[in-house]
Amino acid sequence: MTAELVRGQNHPLSRARLEIRISAAAPVLTGATLGDEHGTVHGAPWVAHPGAPALPGIEVSGQAATGHRLAVDLDALPEAVHRVSVLLALPERSGGPLRFGALTAPTAVVTGLDGTGIVRFTLTGLDAESAVVALELYRRQNAWKVRAVGQGYAGGLAALLADQGLSEAGELTAHIQEAVTRSMARAIPAPPPQHVPDATASVRASSYGTSDAHDAPVPGGPVDYTHPGRRTHTTPPPPPPAAGPVADGQPAPPVAGDAVGWSMDERLYNQVWGMFEDLARTTAAYRSAVDFADSRLEKELDQVLTDPRSRLGAAGDDAREAAQARHSQLVGQARAALDRDLAQLSAESEVVEPALPPAYARWDNPVWHGYRVPAEPPMALRLGDLHLPESVPLRIPMLVRLPLERGLWIDSGPAAGLDDTVPDSSGPRRLAMETAVALAARLLAVHPAGEFAVQVIDPAGAGAPALQPLVSTGALTAPPAAGAVGVADVLGRLTGHVDLIQMAVRGGAAQSLPPGVGTTQQLLIVNDFPHGFDDRAVTQLRYLADEGPAVGVHLVMVADREDAEAYGPLLDPLWRSLMRLTPVPDDHLADPWVGHAWTYEPSLVPPGSGILQQVLAEVAAARTKHR
Repeated sequence: MTAELVRGQNHPLSRARLEIRISAAAPVLTGATLGDEHGTVHGAPWVAHPGAPALPGIEVSGQAATGHRLAVDLDALPEAVHRVSVLLALPERSGGPLRFGALTAPTAVVTGLDGTGIVRFTLTGLDAESAVVALELYRRQNAWKVRAVGQGYAGGLAALLADQGLSEAGELTAHIQEAVTRSMARAIPAPPPQHVPDATASVRASSYGTSDAHDAPVPGGPVDYTHPGRRTHTTPPPPPPAAGPVADGQPAPPVAGDAVGWSMDERLYNQVWGMFEDLARTTAAYRSAVDFADSRLEKELDQVLTDPRSRLGAAGDDAREAAQARHSQLVGQARAALDRDLAQLSAESEVVEPALPPAYARWDNPVWHGYRVPAEPPMALRLGDLHLPESVPLRIPMLVRLPLERGLWIDSGPAAGLDDTVPDSSGPRRLAMETAVALAARLLAVHPAGEFAVQVIDPAGAGAPALQPLVSTGALTAPPAAGAVGVADVLGRLTGHVDLIQMAVRGGAAQSLPPGVGTTQQLLIVNDFPHGFDDRAVTQLRYLADEGPAVGVHLVMVADREDAEAYGPLLDPLWRSLMRLTPVPDDHLADPWVGHAWTYEPSLVPPGSGILQQVLAEVAAARTKHR
């Protein structure tokens, strides 16, 4: 049976030799781009189009037509190719349509060479677009899948190719259109016509269509761990082999570090991002399926009520029961698919979490008990955990790249209780400061000795209990600054530090800086803002938030925004420039793919644990030796 896909859905491919059949209401041209493991298309030779219709493993039609048959041999594709994007575009000719929205939605069907249908995708929802990525064939753990993409481009074929990384997109587009106009290229001879079964297995999935949409995992299929946003023109070493062969159609057991990367840290980072993305997309598919089932049930019940013949009596009851049964079946199928994906991701999490290095690990991970000061800084840092309501037990580490590109704001405002009451503010303020201290300790621990320093502004001394581990171990550069004088002193020194480095860089004299200037990264923790701040201090703080990260000066604000409401919109740019975190679980972070509201939980030290003091003591001892 042919699986009917919607945008974002994927499906496994059990055959290497395929045919992709395109049907459109008006003549369209077809093409295909070949991408590496990051999706990068390395120049025009990686594009099959009417002017160059044949590449190893792929052959497209050489002219515009309402029907196309593209030949694909996955085994014949170059080893460096991991993605094949199938493109449709309207030819630039007078009298023809200028946008897909003026046409009946085109259809793409993937079949075997015998004509047996595998998947069908109708490209609905197009409007002003004149070019579209219809399908994507992609390799995952030596297995191929097909994904329904449907990403359109109002800027036409040139915009589509440019989005795939081609610098010569304009010239190539002109060459393609010229080839279509002059019929310069041959077309693939159509194989003997075969019957494509009309029966379809409709599977409901998410209907997101963003330009960076990549994957919604197939139940029971392997997980793609490669983060799609990492574009590079070099190919990193392959991941380590899987733990065992795939038997009876079951995926191989998950392996920590089973992702692309130059180092184990990078592989784990990409693997965690892959888990984050996969959970986002499989949850989106489940929610979309439930929404579809709900809307279908509502429609069927409305039909029962509007038909006088079935409104009352046994006929009406039977119709309502049948509608409810169909709804339960659809929701049950969606939940079963979600549960299979969650089980796979949970199994992966169980092997990945214990293998994480200190920068990525929770504070209760045994890796901290063997901690030693590293010789090099890591590529990323764990800020906490993320989860969704449908998968509460499954936590995905929230990793951010280092050095931090923006400051952090730990919101110390009172959190609403379960009964919507607002508890006393002292609890959230204490937890917010403990979150900041745990974060500062982690940053100190994952950097080489002498390459990271922490300073604290605590005007009223309210954060002293939480700061005790940093103070008692000597991990701070100086005692916490108190009062308005302390605030002015620290901000003045740091803004001068930033100014000096910026002037040196702009003047091309970065190598002439005084010894020690510009080599040590700085973290400034500000507690109880704006207490102790005058207008000048506020201006300096905004300057550090904007200009500091570029020269290694980072900011962590522990503050309740309502405390600074007297400044009005003046501070809006400051709050927007910072990444907001919370000391208690809160669903306020959105993923970049489908925009789920993820619940964030901070990475805190377990109550009663002495690991923080142990690690900070090791950091202080290494700093003393470094001097």
